[in-house]
Order: sequence, then C-alpha cells, then structure tokens
Amino acid sequence: MQSGNPALNKNTFLDAASGAVFTRDDAAMTINGTVNKTGLLLILVLVGAMVSWSRFAGPQSLPAMMPLVLGGAVGGLVLALLTVFKKTWAPITAPLYAVAEGLFIGALSAIFEMRYPGIVMQAVGLTFGTMAAMLLAYRSGLIRATEKFKLGIVAATGGIFLLYLANFAMGFFGHSIGFINAGSGVGIAFSAVVVVIAALNLILDFDLIETGAQSGAPKYMEWYGAFALVVTLVWLYLELLRLLSKLQSRN
Repeated sequence: MQSGNPALNKNTFLDAASGAVFTRDDAAMTINGTVNKTGLLLILVLVGAMVSWSRFAGPQSLPAMMPLVLGGAVGGLVLALLTVFKKTWAPITAPLYAVAEGLFIGALSAIFEMRYPGIVMQAVGLTFGTMAAMLLAYRSGLIRATEKFKLGIVAATGGIFLLYLANFAMGFFGHSIGFINAGSGVGIAFSAVVVVIAALNLILDFDLIETGAQSGAPKYMEWYGAFALVVTLVWLYLELLRLLSKLQSRN
C-alpha cells in the first residue's frame, strides 16, 4: 500500500536500499538527518515566501503577483516531478522545490491576507500545530499506519485529487464544482474533510520515513523524505488557508 503523498509509496525507500550493502562507515538515511533537512527546506520555503510577500503593496500590485503565483506553482510542480522520478537528484531538486513553493505560497498568502487580515498567521499556526499533534499521535501509537488505515487515506486522497482535477478541467469551459471554493455549509464541510485527510497523510509519511531509516536507505533519501514531508505540509497549509477564508467570508 502506498502513501497518500504522491512523493511516497511502499517501495520508495526499500527500492532505494535494495541491492546496496552498507558497512558501519557507509552513510545511510537516519531519522535525525531527515528532520534536519526538513527544517532546512522549511527555512527555504520561508525565504521564498518572504521574497514574494515583500513585493505585495496592496490591490494595485495584484497583476505583479500573478507571475509569482503561477511561476512558483508550475516551477514547484516540475521540480516535484523531477524529484519523484529521479530520487538521486533530491539533494538539488528538493531545495529548489522549497524555494519555488515559497514564492507561490508567499504571493498567494499576501493576497489572502489582504482580504482576510490575520488569516496567514492562523493558517501557519494550525499547520505546525497539526504536524506536532500528528507526530505525537504517531509516536505514542495512538494512530497506527495499518494496512486498512493506509487504504482508506490513499483512497480518500485519490478521490480529492480527481475532484480537483475535474474542477480544473471544468474551468476551461467556464464552470466549476461550486462547493470546492464556496463558503456555504457544504463547502466548509468539504474543506474540513480535506484538511483532515491532508493531516492524516502525515502519519503515512512518518511511517514510511521511519521504514526507510530502519532499512538503511541511502543518505540522499533523507532529502527525499524531507521533500515528501514538505509536500504534505504545503498542501495542508493551503487547505487550511482555504477553510479559514470560507469561515471568515461568512462573518
């Protein structure tokens, strides 16, 4: 069974380590190493976000922000795909991905903050609070990544992805799936469910990273594991931003 995070699947780390024989002096993936690299990637996301945020100067600067939003999103997608299909490039592509995503979410966050003052700090706080809660639940054994649990999260994540893809395709014809962005009761409930699914993906990511460290995966997989966690955290942040904006739009 694979993780709901597209950057991770059952054999991600096992395949990387297969056929490799490590001695005591060989560098292998560790949990601490992955944590350190995750911290570095999050710093790069923050730097990119600060750069794009600093370029925002009110409604008149919206046209200048769109290239950052689109460029960061497209660039991040390309770099993410490169990282997924060429894991050995992760030490280079993962930091570049973090900067690109930072530019994207920084510009997008500035636009949301203009409309809903205070929303960004709320979303950031909830994102890291959720990560801490999920890590605690995982380490304590409160939530276990059983096969049934994985199956449910993967199925739910796939369904959300297909729904977003359908909404994107419908946009070319001037239509959309209303509740995805609407602040109605149904729209808020949908966003809340997506936030929960995104948060539970962290459990799968923690489990697979731990498996990679235990199996002695190559050192570069620390960068890949960190990249995978950042992918989930960015998704979680964006979904929280969407949910909070829906809630505030009803006030």
